[in-house]
Amino acid sequence: MAKLHSESGLIFRVALPIPLFRLFDYLAPVASPTAHPGARLEVPFGRIKAIGFLVEIVQLSELPSDKLKQVLRVLDEQPLLSAQDLQLLHWASRYYHHPLGEVISAAFPAVLRRNPSASAQTEQHYALTAVGTATDSLQLKRAPKQKAALEMFQAHKQSLSASALSRWDKNWRVPVQQLLAKQLLRAESASQTAHSIDTLIKQDALQCNPQQQAAINAVCKGLGQFGVFLLEGVTGSGKTEVYMQIICAVLARGLQVLVLVPEITLTPQLEARFRQRFAVDIAIFHSKLTDKQRCGAWLQIQQGRSAILLGTRSALFTPLKNPGLIILDEEHDASFKQQEGFRFSARDVAVVRGKLLNIPVLLGSATPSLESLHNAGSKRYQWLHLPERAGLAITPVLQLLDIRNKKMQEGLSEALIDEIKKTVAKNEQVLLFLNRRGFAPTLICHSCGWVARCLHCDANLVIHSHSKLLRCHHCGKEQRLPGQCPACKTGELTALGLGTERVEKVLMQLFGDKTIARLDRDSTQRKGALENYLEQINQGTVDIILGTQMLAKGHHFPNVTLVAILDVDSGLFSIDFHATEKLAQLIVQVSGRAGRAEKQGKVIMQTRRPDHPLLTTLISEGYNSFARTALAERQLAQLPPFSYQALLRAQAADDGLPQSFLQAVLELAQTINTDDTKILGPVPAPMIRRAGLYRYQLLFQGSKRQPLHHLLNELMPKIGQLKQGKKLRWSLDVDPVDLY
Repeated sequence: MAKLHSESGLIFRVALPIPLFRLFDYLAPVASPTAHPGARLEVPFGRIKAIGFLVEIVQLSELPSDKLKQVLRVLDEQPLLSAQDLQLLHWASRYYHHPLGEVISAAFPAVLRRNPSASAQTEQHYALTAVGTATDSLQLKRAPKQKAALEMFQAHKQSLSASALSRWDKNWRVPVQQLLAKQLLRAESASQTAHSIDTLIKQDALQCNPQQQAAINAVCKGLGQFGVFLLEGVTGSGKTEVYMQIICAVLARGLQVLVLVPEITLTPQLEARFRQRFAVDIAIFHSKLTDKQRCGAWLQIQQGRSAILLGTRSALFTPLKNPGLIILDEEHDASFKQQEGFRFSARDVAVVRGKLLNIPVLLGSATPSLESLHNAGSKRYQWLHLPERAGLAITPVLQLLDIRNKKMQEGLSEALIDEIKKTVAKNEQVLLFLNRRGFAPTLICHSCGWVARCLHCDANLVIHSHSKLLRCHHCGKEQRLPGQCPACKTGELTALGLGTERVEKVLMQLFGDKTIARLDRDSTQRKGALENYLEQINQGTVDIILGTQMLAKGHHFPNVTLVAILDVDSGLFSIDFHATEKLAQLIVQVSGRAGRAEKQGKVIMQTRRPDHPLLTTLISEGYNSFARTALAERQLAQLPPFSYQALLRAQAADDGLPQSFLQAVLELAQTINTDDTKILGPVPAPMIRRAGLYRYQLLFQGSKRQPLHHLLNELMPKIGQLKQGKKLRWSLDVDPVDLY
C-alpha cells in the first residue's frame, strides 16, 4: 500500500499502554497547540478514549488518511519526557523485548497515565520574605502554631513545598495562611525557586578517613561526564557519608541527584539523614505513597523544583530537569529487578541512563553483585574500596556454632541463649535473624502423617499462631487452623520447623522481663509500624530484635553487639546457581548490623554444616575471597556474567498447555537459531504449580549478548502469532535473577 500524506501534513505516531509491539498513527488534532514527542495525548482507541504518548511526528503513514482517526486533544503543551528520556525508554523496550507503550507508561505516575484531566502543575511552595527573615519569633508567642511555623522556615532557609509542610505538621495550612497575611511568608511560583550554594547545607560534613576521601575525590572528579563507580565498603564503613559529600558537590553545581534504594523500609532512615544534612527540597517516590503523593514528587523533579529524588526501583525513569548524578545503594539487591510485567533491572538501566545523560553512576554495596565485580575487574567500572569501618567502630567477630546433637529450644541452642543473657545483662541489644515468618512452615499429623498443603500450589501451608490461620506464602490463600487432623480425625497435629512467631514465643518465656520486637511482614503491615519499631530500637527501649530479611541491610543499630543467624543452613542447598551468592550477601549484610558503634560486636551462625566451604571462606577470608571463587566457578560453567540468559516462562490451569506452547516456541527458535545460543527445555519450574497454575520454562543462553538478542528479535513476533499463546500467560525475562 502506498504511503499517503495526512490532510494536515502531520501524522502523530503514538505509543499506547497495551501489550502490542507496534505504534499507532493518528491525524494531528485540529487547532491544537504545538505538540512535541514526550507529551501525553488523548486518542480514540476502539470504543474507548485512551491516554497515549507521542513518540514522533511524521509526514507519512502506511495507511491512507481516511483510515486514520484524529487525536482528540494534546494534554501537555510542554513534553513531560525529554529526548534523552525517550531514547532510554526506546532502548529498554528493545533490550527487554517489551512493548514500547507499556515501557513509556511505566515511566509515568498513575495519575498522569490514567486521568486526562490531571494537570502537570507542581504543588505550591512557600518561602520567607525579608521581613519574615528578620522577625524575632518571640513576637508570635501568643500564637504558638505561627511561632513554630516561622521558626521552622527560619531554620530551613529555603522554600518549602506543601508536601514538605505536611510532613512537618498535617495542620500546617492555617498558620501558614496567617503568616502569609502578615507578609512574613510569600507563595512562590516554579520560576522563583533557586538554590543558593551557601544555603545548601544544614549540618557540617563528618571528618572522613583517607579511603572515604579518596572515593569522594574520584567521583567528584568525574562529575559532568559518564562513568560508573563501584563503591565497595564493608558494613559500617561510612558509604552514606561518602554519598552525601558527593551529593553536596552535585547540588553546588545546581544539578539534581537520583538516589535509589532496594526496599521501602530503607527510605525513612536515609530520608532523615538527607533532611538533616541538606537544605534543599527532597522528593520521595515509592509504592507505599498515595498516587497523588507520587505524582507530586514526579513533577517536583521533572520541573526542577526538588534537588534530590529518593526512591525505590519505580523511581528510576522519573525525568530529571538538571541531571547530575545517579546513586544505587545496595546495588546487589535482587529487589532492583522487576519481576512482573516490564521485567527490567534498575541497576543495568541506571547505567545506560547515566551514559545517555553523560553523568556518573555510583553503585554502592558491602557485598557487590558478581556482575558488578566482574565489570570492575574488566575496568568497565572504576572500583572504590572502603575496607575499614568508619570512626571508632570495630569489625565484629564471626563465629560458627555447631549445633549437631545439641539440645535446642525452638531453634535456640543453649550456647546462644547464654550469649543473649550476657549481652542484655550489659544493657546491649541482640538481633536474631530468621528468614521465615509465621509460627512454623509445616503442620503434620503425628498419627497418620497428613500434612497441611495448599490446594493451589505445590507448597505446605504455614502456621500463623497469632491469627490462628494456615496461610500459603506463595498465593496468599488462607484457612482456619484445624483443631483435629482432617484425615484421621484422631491424631495429634504437630508444628514442624521454625518461624519468627515461634521463636518470639520462646524468647518471651526465656526473657520475660525484656522487651522483644518482632519485625517481619506480618508485624509491620500497619502504616507507621516499622518506623515506630525502628525508633524504639534506636532509643534503646528494645532489648532483643527478632526479624526477617527486612533487617538485613542498611539499618544502623549502634547498640546491637550480638547478631545471631538462627538457621544459616537453609540457604546452602538450592538448584539455582544464584543461591550461594545471595546467601553469602545475606550473611555479610546481617553480620554488618553488629558493633556499629565503638563496642565490638559478635556474630554467631548456628549450623549443622560447620565445614561447608562457603561458610568457612566467609569466616576466614571474607566476601571478596568468596566472590573470586564463585566467579571462577561461574566462568568454568559458562554461567552469567560469562554468558547471557533469557527465560521464557509460561503458565496455565491446564498442565499440558504450557508444555505444548513452549515446545512450539522451541521449534520456532530452532529455525532461527545459530550455534551461538543454547536452548534448554521446556522443563517444569522448580515449583511446578503455584496459585492454581502449572508453570514451565524455556532457557536461552548465549556466550555473547548480540546473537542472543538477534534470536529474540526474530522470535518474539512469531511467538505472538502462536494460537497456544492466547490460551495462557507467558513472559520473557532477560537477565533473570532467579530461575523460579
